[in-house]
Amino acid sequence: METGAAVAMEFEDFLPVMAEKLGGDGLIEELCNGFRLVMDQEREVITFDSLKLNSKLLGLEDMKDEDLMEMMREGDLDGDGVLNQDEFCVLMFRISPEIMDESWRLLDEAIMDMETME
Repeated sequence: METGAAVAMEFEDFLPVMAEKLGGDGLIEELCNGFRLVMDQEREVITFDSLKLNSKLLGLEDMKDEDLMEMMREGDLDGDGVLNQDEFCVLMFRISPEIMDESWRLLDEAIMDMETME
């Protein structure tokens, strides 16, 4: 059985591959879809309970409760104890540092495209 750290590492490795295949807009759309799958349907945020209940959908089913709580704390930027869609997307980028390199590359390409259009 894999540890929470090993599962998180697999996800960290997977996100850059998604970004490369889907592009920036496609990746954000998929992250939003992931958020909707995991969120508490009544509150429209991710709670600890909704994360734990739906963790298999993100490939995190082997993570311990403490690891899931730490993930929630790390992503909870406004301190309300839950993750909204923006916080979830930021968290996914934060746990995958390589994705930031891809984001900068995509931003540079977009700027270059805009400059050539002028």
